[in-house]
Amino acid sequence: MKKVARRKKTPLFEVRHSRVHGDGVFALRRIRKGTTIIEYLGDRVTHEEANDRYADKDPLDGHTFLFTVDKKTVIDAGINGNEARFVNHGCDPNCQTVDSDKRIFIEAIRTIRPGEELAYDYRIQRDDDDPANVDQVFACLCGAQQCRGSMLEPRKKVRQKARKKPRKQPRKHKPERKRPR
Repeated sequence: MKKVARRKKTPLFEVRHSRVHGDGVFALRRIRKGTTIIEYLGDRVTHEEANDRYADKDPLDGHTFLFTVDKKTVIDAGINGNEARFVNHGCDPNCQTVDSDKRIFIEAIRTIRPGEELAYDYRIQRDDDDPANVDQVFACLCGAQQCRGSMLEPRKKVRQKARKKPRKQPRKHKPERKRPR
């Protein structure tokens, strides 16, 4: 019996140095819109445990491999994580994260060309006790035309109370001048 040689399929992506930040994930072949690329893996811990693990971390270091799943669970890809932790933030992303039964997947939101870096919008949550320089700590370097300058979720626009327009005073009626005939 003759063995049939099978052509090995090129992997979807590889991790290499990124101009955006540290390492990044780059497409090795075309990835179609809607393709699930990879699951975000790592230790699943409580928020409290994640905070304890990184309590001594420099507050000016915005580098993190933590992904919030829900109110109880955080994935710490710094421990037992995979290549998904290297997908960088982008303000004009080509990927998004999808939560499926408390598992996080990275999916293409448009067709991605070979050589293109994968990115999704981190939208890191803002907290009331954030330091004044939090946007600088989590500065975005994606280079997108519409870059908002931060990996944090956009600031909520504070709606100002609509000022009541002063009521127009009725014009005082001026008596008509009588024209001479």
